[in-house]
Amino acid sequence: MTFQPLPTVTDDTAPFWEGGAVGELRINRCRDCRTWFHPPAPVCPACISINVGPEVASGRATVAAYTINVQPWAPDMEVPYVLAYVELDDDPSVRLTTRLVDCAPDQVAVGMPVEVTFQAAADIWLPLFRPVKDH
Repeated sequence: MTFQPLPTVTDDTAPFWEGGAVGELRINRCRDCRTWFHPPAPVCPACISINVGPEVASGRATVAAYTINVQPWAPDMEVPYVLAYVELDDDPSVRLTTRLVDCAPDQVAVGMPVEVTFQAAADIWLPLFRPVKDH
């Protein structure tokens, strides 16, 4: 898939979008109460601390929901593809909307274990997920 709108990178979100360059899924975490949270923000949503920053997450997750897109929104867009909502193993309350790769749409299931992989796009790295190989 070559067409996709890219996010605007800010000081708060840069670690998340740039972590893939070194194979790291970076999720914000409070250094006081240890709460993981996404999207990145300068304040912890749990304890209101400003002592927050990115930490490397395991990169493992579980498919919580998904949909199969068959509409080519641009001339060069390959369909079908799977959009998924995944819950991180580090903290299932942290969820990411992503695309599943290396998996046929008819093979996706809620509860499927997945792992992060990255796709370079301009000067950022998009976190995508694929089925866990050793599962």
